Amino acid sequence: MRPVRKALAGALLGVLALAGCGQNTPQAAATPSPAASASSSSAFPVTVDAGNGKVTIQSRPERIVSLSPTATETLFAIGAGPQVVAVDDQSNHPPEAPKTSLSGYKPNAEAIAEYRPDLVVVSNDNDGIVGELTKLQVPVLVEPSAGRLEDVYDQITDLGAATGHADEAAKVAQEVRSRIEKAAASVPRDAELTYYHELDTTPYSVTSETFIGRIYGLFGLTNIADKAPDAAGGYPKLSAEFIAEADPDLIFLADTKCCGQSRETLAKRPGWSGLSAVKNDRVVQLDDDIASRWGPRVADLAETVGEAVRQATAER
Repeated sequence: MRPVRKALAGALLGVLALAGCGQNTPQAAATPSPAASASSSSAFPVTVDAGNGKVTIQSRPERIVSLSPTATETLFAIGAGPQVVAVDDQSNHPPEAPKTSLSGYKPNAEAIAEYRPDLVVVSNDNDGIVGELTKLQVPVLVEPSAGRLEDVYDQITDLGAATGHADEAAKVAQEVRSRIEKAAASVPRDAELTYYHELDTTPYSVTSETFIGRIYGLFGLTNIADKAPDAAGGYPKLSAEFIAEADPDLIFLADTKCCGQSRETLAKRPGWSGLSAVKNDRVVQLDDDIASRWGPRVADLAETVGEAVRQATAER
């Protein structure tokens, strides 16, 4: 398994234990509204209930460092992009994000401090980076891997409150929710289709207990990986024999960018050319990044799955 894929799997394995952030509450407000505007400096200080507990941000941050590709996407989606001065080496969306050599997997407090941040966002407290930055009096938000869709919406609003874009964040969260619900409602509930989601060419997959698995669950799909002998943890390594026997109706590839996988490459694998999904052209090439992050573009993933289910159902 490639180093980046290992890191991804490691982060995803912590989903159920780490996921879930609370509501954002402006400090000293007795009964704050979710739409309490943090679009101006008057909304600060604000307290965000993040993965590392309640974090108070005294004033609107103007020098944000994001060490999470998902957080980077979210910050730009809610209008906080101009406040972002540096992002990690894996943050590649949007293209204008100020990408650096900073690492979210092996964070270095001194390197981060060089950007003089007044807010740092991470997805994990790797190497105790939260404590190191706290010593430097830099606020840190931990926004961990999502375990369910509600975590996605919650993290969007977290970042909105933390950056002074609460109203914009609320609109983005609602748009994402609406798009996903519309995509799920667009497919027949009695399709009875099976699927296989490939993380990499090893091949590792995901079960229905993972965040990605729950996305597929919205469409009534049956996950072949749920019956894998080593499904514990949610990321089983499947054998070619197991996949051939299960013969999924749909195959979703989340290793197209990293590993160049496609229907054509699958057909060249021993025993795979006879799979129904390969023969019937039901192999869906996903964007690796969208399929491994839990930001606003998760709606794109849901719409892609919905389209594949509708086509497969219509062809039956």
